[in-house]
Amino acid sequence: MTDAFAWTPADASSWIAVPRSDDDKYSRGVLGMATGSDQYPGAAVLGVEAALHTGVGMLRYLGPDRAASYVLHRRPEAVTSEGRVQAWLLGSGIDPDHLDDVTEARFATAASSGLPVVLDAGALPLRERVQGAVVVTPHYRELAKATGRDASDIAADPARAARETAEQWGCVVLVKGHDTYVAAPGGLLLVASSGTPWLATAGTGDALGGVLGALVATHADELGEDAEREGGTGRLDTLARLAASAAVVHGLAARRASAGGPLTVLGLIDALPATIAGLLADRA
Repeated sequence: MTDAFAWTPADASSWIAVPRSDDDKYSRGVLGMATGSDQYPGAAVLGVEAALHTGVGMLRYLGPDRAASYVLHRRPEAVTSEGRVQAWLLGSGIDPDHLDDVTEARFATAASSGLPVVLDAGALPLRERVQGAVVVTPHYRELAKATGRDASDIAADPARAARETAEQWGCVVLVKGHDTYVAAPGGLLLVASSGTPWLATAGTGDALGGVLGALVATHADELGEDAEREGGTGRLDTLARLAASAAVVHGLAARRASAGGPLTVLGLIDALPATIAGLLADRA
C-alpha cells in the first residue's frame, strides 16, 4: 500500500470559495457541462443539481436535447446557450464509443479551451487532447479499462494505481471508492475517507463530478495564477487538493443524508448546502 496524506474536513473547508459582497455570477465561477445522453439523461440532472448545490455563479449545460430538457425542467436557472465558462465537466452518463454530434462538438470545444477540465467516465479518452489542466475521476473498473490493468490489482491498491496513472498520464487522477485516492504528477497523494458504504449506489459518481466541477470553477482564477507562477506543476497540485476536497464534501453529505441507513443521490445533493455550511462554520 502506498502512503497517502489523509485529507480531512478541516483541509477541505479551506478550499470552499465563499462569495464576497462585490461578487457577481461571473466572478463566482461559471461551470460548463457536457454530460448525459439520450440513454442516460439522469446523469446530467444529477451533475447539474450537485454543482448548483455546491455553489457556482452560473451553470451552462451544453448536452443533447433530451438531457437538456430534463435539466431545465428540474433547474430552470441552468443556461443552455454557449458563452463564457471558467471550467468544464465532461463525460458523466456518456458512452465514449457512441458519441452524438452535439457531445463530440462540446468535447472538442472544451479540450481546446485551455481551461481546467474534469473528465468523468465517458470522457476519459479525451484526456490526451485537453490543452488545460485535467482531473479524471474513474472508479477502479473504469481505470482498469482505460489503462489495460487488471481491475483486481487496482482494487487491491488504488493508491498505487492513482499515483502511477497520474505520472503516466500527466494529470490528476481521482480513484473513487470507500477511500478515495487523489494523485498528482510529482508525488502528491491524498486520501479522503469521509464517506459511508451506503454511497455504493448508482448516480453518486455523477454527483461527485458536479461537486468537483463547482469547486474547480470557483477556483479558476487561482488555478490560472498557479499555472503562470509554477509552469503548471502548482496548478495540478491545487487541482488535486480541490478533487480531494470534493470527495470529502461528497462523503460528508452522504453521511448526513444517510443518517446510518440507505440514501438516494438527490438526498445526498439536498444535504450539500448544510454540509458546506457546517464546514465553513468550523473554519470560522
